[in-house]
Formats: sequence, structure tokens, C-alpha cells
Amino acid sequence: MTTRERLLSILKAHRGKWVSGEHLSSELRVSRSAVWKHVSWLKCKDYIIESMPKKGYRLKEASSRMLPEEIREGLENNVFGKREIIHMDEVDSTNRMAKDLAIRGVPEGALVIAEKQTRGRGRMDRDWFSPPGGGIYMTIVLRPSLPPAEAPKITLLTGVALAESLREISRIEARIKWPNDIVIKGKKLAGILTELSAEIDAINFVLIGIGVNVNTGEFPESVQETATSLLIETGQHFSRAPLVRDFLSRFEAFYDESKGRGFDGIIRRWNGLTDTVGRKVRIDAVGREYTGEALRVDTDGALIIRDERGSLHRIVSGDVSLI
Repeated sequence: MTTRERLLSILKAHRGKWVSGEHLSSELRVSRSAVWKHVSWLKCKDYIIESMPKKGYRLKEASSRMLPEEIREGLENNVFGKREIIHMDEVDSTNRMAKDLAIRGVPEGALVIAEKQTRGRGRMDRDWFSPPGGGIYMTIVLRPSLPPAEAPKITLLTGVALAESLREISRIEARIKWPNDIVIKGKKLAGILTELSAEIDAINFVLIGIGVNVNTGEFPESVQETATSLLIETGQHFSRAPLVRDFLSRFEAFYDESKGRGFDGIIRRWNGLTDTVGRKVRIDAVGREYTGEALRVDTDGALIIRDERGSLHRIVSGDVSLI
């Protein structure tokens, strides 16, 4: 824990109460001038901290930003959220930045998270609306010991962790639309963008990009009919850092499970949360269109559909529309 994180921990433990500069200096083993500099940094990051001669410092309100200090508070993970977190006020794309870091060798578990994206994107290179403070925009770097053909299972794992986290935090009936969307009442609440760097027989790294519409109240006209947010669905604003923390905890648990027992249990959970299985769907799979009933997701993460003639089709990737 850094000096700044220890300072913040002390202020939070005494939230609403004065803590003297002398006490902080003694506890942190730094000068009172250093304490003042750390407090000034926290104020710049939107922590509301009062200061007064002879009384010291008093934390009134924590920052609403998704800062590493807020994400790590109370997090019991070993990897995700505990390793490097790169927090940006603004970035073109968290996936783009994470890719640069992965190429340079950043370890598994590194997280890039931003308050705003100027060129956020989803599948099929579609734009992802990423207004400042409105959502969660982050990318996780993975280095799994899996053959490349099994990489799609990681998208399913991420979908389960994200859907369960959203259901727990907001009490909404979030469901998963194959292969990578979290929806509520048919509208997109969150999306997952998985990117892969691999050789013929080995994965170099996987990027898991996640976008969640949290406190966005309005969307561009082009997506108003298809997108929604936690704010729109519940009428409540949500603190984003606890949601990130809850997701990272679930993601690490499922990721560890996949390494020890495989993906079968995770895929069963996915099938229990899906908004796709049992529905009539239209799928655009690399220029070829399929229409039929979605029956299940198999152990490799492929969607099995039955067309009107009764023929079965195994779809590995594609753009799905519910009919």
C-alpha cells in the first residue's frame, strides 16, 4: 500500500472527523509538508477534504471517479485489481491503450480504466458512446494458458461475471445476449469486446474490453431505441468503483475456476442467464445469414440453432438479432 493509499485509508476510517496533521505525519512517517501534498493531490481527484489550522484534515466525501484507491478498497483478489491499474480521465480507447501495454509485456491482470473515451468501440467496429462519468470503460489484460480456439469461452465467462454483478448491485434482471451483450428488457446495458493476439498454437494475450452504461441519462439518436443504462432503468445514480470492484471479484473467481475445473460450470451458468436461448434469432455470420431457434451454447461457446427445416447449425461468431 502506497503512502497516499494509507493516508486515504486513515481519513476514511475517521470520515467526518478531524485528523491532525501531526497524527497523520506520525502514522505515515512522512513530513507534514508531504501530508499536505498528498491531500492536495486527493483534492484534485475530487475527494472533498476540509483542512483547518490546529484541527488538521477531514474527509467529507470520497471521489466519484474510478480511481485505483477506490477500486482496491476492500478488494480481496490476488490478481485482478491488485496489479497495475492505469486510470485515465480521457483516452481514445481503453482497448487500444491496453494493447500497447500488452505488446510491451505488461503482466496478466493489468487494468486500463477511463472516465471518458473519445473513440470507444464495440463489436463490428461500432462506436460505443462513452460520456465523461456516465459509464464504466475498462480493459483487462489476460495471458491465459489456452489454445486459441478456446478464447471465445473467456467472453462467456466475462458475460456471466458482469451480468451477476449488475444483478447484485442494481437488483435489475440483467441477461446475456450471445455472444457479448448484457441486456435488460431487450436493450443493451453493457458490451464486451474481446481481442486476441495469438500464434497457431498459443495465445500471446487476450484483451477484455468492457463498457457499462451506468449513469448515462441520454443517448445519441442513433442508439436511443437500443441502449439503456442503470440510471434509466432504476432512476438511481450508482457509484461506479464498487461495481468495478464487485465485477473484478467475480471475474477472478470464475477465471480461477476455469483453470482448475474447466468452463462447463460457467457455461451452465451462462445458459441460465441468457436472453438468446429459446428465442427465434437471425444471425449474420461473416456475410452468411441464418434464421432459426437458438437451442443452446455448447462447451466451446458456439451457439447452436435449428432452422425452419430442422437442420442444426453451429455458429462460432456473428451478429445476432432477436425476432
